[in-house]
Amino acid sequence: MTITLLWLQLAGAALFILFASNYLAKSADVIAIKTGLGRSFAGVVLLATATSLPELGTGVSSIVVFDAPDLAAGDAFGSNIFNLMIIGLLDLYWRNGPILNRVSTTSVAVGALGILIISIAVIALFVHDATSALNSLPISPFSVVIFLVFLASMYMIYVIGRRQDSPEDESELPLYEGVSLRRSILIYALAALVVVGAAFWLAQIGDGLTHAMGWDASFVGTQFLAFSTSLPELAASFAAIRINAPELAITGVLGSNLFNMGFILLMDDIALVGQPLWGAISQVHIMTAMFAILMTAVVTVALIFHGRSRPRSFITIEATLLIGLYIVSSVFVFKLG
Repeated sequence: MTITLLWLQLAGAALFILFASNYLAKSADVIAIKTGLGRSFAGVVLLATATSLPELGTGVSSIVVFDAPDLAAGDAFGSNIFNLMIIGLLDLYWRNGPILNRVSTTSVAVGALGILIISIAVIALFVHDATSALNSLPISPFSVVIFLVFLASMYMIYVIGRRQDSPEDESELPLYEGVSLRRSILIYALAALVVVGAAFWLAQIGDGLTHAMGWDASFVGTQFLAFSTSLPELAASFAAIRINAPELAITGVLGSNLFNMGFILLMDDIALVGQPLWGAISQVHIMTAMFAILMTAVVTVALIFHGRSRPRSFITIEATLLIGLYIVSSVFVFKLG
């Protein structure tokens, strides 16, 4: 297959994902308000789960079909930093002061939990690189620990979100008086299916690009696949902003990183037969994870210090840092890969 055809397929898969994700934000917001779940919890669970399905489909198929665990891991870790960069782009787009001023303290908890779960992933990479004692196990104990932390995080976010979001969400009820909850659930499910289908296509394209361009699998996963599979987060976040739901956008992005680390990497580990995922992937992912931790810390600190003003008419400090760190991390991954 020619390189040109591969790039055209990548563009086509990306368009399918963008089209479907436009429906995810609205349907998730309706479900959040109609069911009383709250926008924070809906962002972390409904929106983050649906928009992270490409990473799940791409990761599992990269391992099962193409035997490329580095492609799968690079997609998950690369999506983390791209998702955090999205917050910087949202801040540029949002003109009513810093966007992180407009979300509840629930997002602080989501950010802190994100730092915790990515840190455990870094420890897993270090331990598996230092010893081969765990490589005889079907899956790594670290994958199980991360998954349990992920489940505990979901419960904590639900409890905190119920306290923080209920008054605001109840005031939004009149917006959706004529919208059917059943129809919104159906739209949500159909859009998610389209996203999953496009994800499996992306895995095939990514493997083709790896061989055609002669690039390292970790670089292709971290950059091109991560960009493509993070398009749902990008489109859904901006769609949430357009319906004046910044809480849904921010928690959706931060929640996607929790889902990437806590669930997707467990599924990738299960899919890789013969050894744990953490012992079969490049140490380059440690650097990507460290950038994700740093960028999440930038977001969390900005969330804590509410009431700030935009220092200039165009960009905030946190937006500058998030976009700048993403660019720097991309350069490092390319050089190391």
